[in-house]
Amino acid sequence: MTAPRAGCSALVLAGGAARRLGGRDKPAVIVGGATLLDRVLAAVAGAERIVVVGPRRELAELPEDEVAWCRENPPGGGPVAAIAAGLAAVSTPFVAVLAADLPFLTGREIELLRRGAEEPAADAAVLVDPGGRRQYLAAVWRTAQLRAVLPTDPVGRPVRGLFTDQAVTAVRADALACLDCDAPADVARARRWAGRVRPGTMER
Repeated sequence: MTAPRAGCSALVLAGGAARRLGGRDKPAVIVGGATLLDRVLAAVAGAERIVVVGPRRELAELPEDEVAWCRENPPGGGPVAAIAAGLAAVSTPFVAVLAADLPFLTGREIELLRRGAEEPAADAAVLVDPGGRRQYLAAVWRTAQLRAVLPTDPVGRPVRGLFTDQAVTAVRADALACLDCDAPADVARARRWAGRVRPGTMER
């Protein structure tokens, strides 16, 4: 976040099998001299509370005591199970729910999402890329509403299902902020883009 903001926590999902990356520890992949996880944590450094769901790892960006760690049950139960596990440690009115593979997400996007979620009729705000694709794991929710929509059995459920019938503010962002590193080609692109300023000048 651009500055510490009371009332908003950050929930970072850093588990999963990363099958499209050959089972590599995706949050530990290096882009631009830092791990993917550290880059996302830098974007939420002003959050009132930071919760990482996944195996405990060494961090470069934040002191260990500034991060709460937990695991989904069962491990590998999917992102909604991870959200359910992490949400138990959140007590703020708003919570950012983020994948750990968004290397170019910044505090600016988090702040815009927070403002979108604060709109009177909104339940959540989600980042939307230039092609109109929603980045469901780059969102800020009203915490009470997120708890209300979590299924009783979250294992294996898709994240997009949480947004069904919700009032969602779309926050437009550039290709750089929305890039997620799901596959080897994404990681290669992120490494090419690292250090550049605007996605319009990036190599495709």
